[in-house]
Amino acid sequence: MTRFALTIEFDGRPYMGWQRQAHGPSVQQTIEEAVHRFTAETVQVFSAGRTDAGVHAIAMRAHVDIEKPLTPFKLTEALNAQLRPAPIAIVGCEIVPGDWHARFACIGRAYEYRIVNRRAPLTWDKGLSWQVARPLDTDAMHAAAQQLIGLHDFTTFRSAHCQSQSPVKTLDKLSVSRHGEEVIIDAAARSFLHHQVRSMVGCLALVGYGKWSARDLKGALEAADRNALGLNAPPDGLYFVSATYP
Repeated sequence: MTRFALTIEFDGRPYMGWQRQAHGPSVQQTIEEAVHRFTAETVQVFSAGRTDAGVHAIAMRAHVDIEKPLTPFKLTEALNAQLRPAPIAIVGCEIVPGDWHARFACIGRAYEYRIVNRRAPLTWDKGLSWQVARPLDTDAMHAAAQQLIGLHDFTTFRSAHCQSQSPVKTLDKLSVSRHGEEVIIDAAARSFLHHQVRSMVGCLALVGYGKWSARDLKGALEAADRNALGLNAPPDGLYFVSATYP
């Protein structure tokens, strides 16, 4: 039995999220079935994070145990051949120790959220970014975002369906930058609550178009109440971008 660490890129639009679901296709299921088709082995793929329906990944990390003798190159080629035409690609593969775990060994996760700030309808970016037609003050968004960095009770920014044992998390980074009509929000932490990034982005957008002040954002955080949330951003613009390991 060999444990392989995978780096996976995917378009989340056709899927109900990473994790297997009874009511629709998932990224995990699609990869597991691809492995089975060329190895005849029933496997489970473990990931560094669990993305929601419609959320994308640039470099999701995962692992899988396979009995059939394979090199990382052959596994990558076979998996990508079996995955076509699904919008999932194995972009990296390596052999790791048998006790390495994509989820439990991970000490840092990073997400990127993409907003297209314009009135004209989206074409190439439809489903891959959140369109916000009203002008956004990204400097105000970035300044307000700094209040969320550090150790806090993030109950306000937590989905009612979150399974985390505690709403207390340490946010290491939350930055907002503009690149023409594109606004990028980068978030990094050891781990995140369900919907935390989307909820933070939604509230920062309220700051960006003047509906909320930085004080309103701080008040929402301190309320530790989901009812204090101003807006939950859609999944379209959210990307899992990296996982960090010792």
